Amino acid sequence: MIIKMAEVIPKFMQLSQRVIRILGCNPGPATLQGTNTYLVGTGKRRILIDTGDPNVNEYIELLKTSLSDHSVDIQEIIVTHWHHDHVGGVDGICRALGSRFLTSKIKRESAADLPLLETSYNFIKDRQVFKTEGATLKAYHGPGHSEDHIVLQLEEDGSVFSGDTILGGSTTIIEDLQSYMRSLNEILEMEPKVIYPGHGPVIENPVQVIKYYIKHRHDREQQIIQFLKDNLGQELTAMDIVKGVYKGVHENVFEMAAQNVTLHLQKLQKDHVVVSRDGTHWKLATTSNI
Repeated sequence: MIIKMAEVIPKFMQLSQRVIRILGCNPGPATLQGTNTYLVGTGKRRILIDTGDPNVNEYIELLKTSLSDHSVDIQEIIVTHWHHDHVGGVDGICRALGSRFLTSKIKRESAADLPLLETSYNFIKDRQVFKTEGATLKAYHGPGHSEDHIVLQLEEDGSVFSGDTILGGSTTIIEDLQSYMRSLNEILEMEPKVIYPGHGPVIENPVQVIKYYIKHRHDREQQIIQFLKDNLGQELTAMDIVKGVYKGVHENVFEMAAQNVTLHLQKLQKDHVVVSRDGTHWKLATTSNI
């Protein structure tokens, strides 16, 4: 993850008529200034998107104060994915507010979801719709950052809650690049007017940002393919490719660059462009016409 300078995020902010952001009070290298959690709706009962890390008393008190000050309650919880900094606060919120809130997410397939003690998961499907007064949220399964990741489109104003698929002021960690690129293109097709990310400030120019993300990955992929063409017949490691492609980059970021190259190679393998005998050494597929 490459962290850039970003605006300071207030712990509480009314972002629009329908959206309030409450910071998770859990800053760190992976969470930036903290997890963004969102209260969505205009009525007395609203949807909470994401819950931050477990056992963050500062966040629980901030959430309780925010609800009290606006004379609203939580209708239900939606979590964008299974990572602890998004689902971890569910139990604490249930205990603090004395309710077993319905908590919705896509079910993980490769492993069990993090257990909940105070409530249970409502496992949903792609394109599930959630309604509350003043807001309609449509969930799109968008894997890549994680297998179970969803983004949520707020239908009334065309905004998107991107979770960790797109961050404000930073690139994100990716598990599967092929899935991630599909998810980026799906968000682009939504033509969001604004993106509310899982971490970092609001993205006011989302179409431009998404197009940059896609172009950057495409350009890097073409560089990797060209390097393999230039070394046709040789089996190359990700580090070999880094040293040939990442010109002018300091050696202290080579390991991170090699992880990115590996993601590209795994995607290219799924696209039948490259092959590997062991997952470490790579070459162009003999049938590749790229």
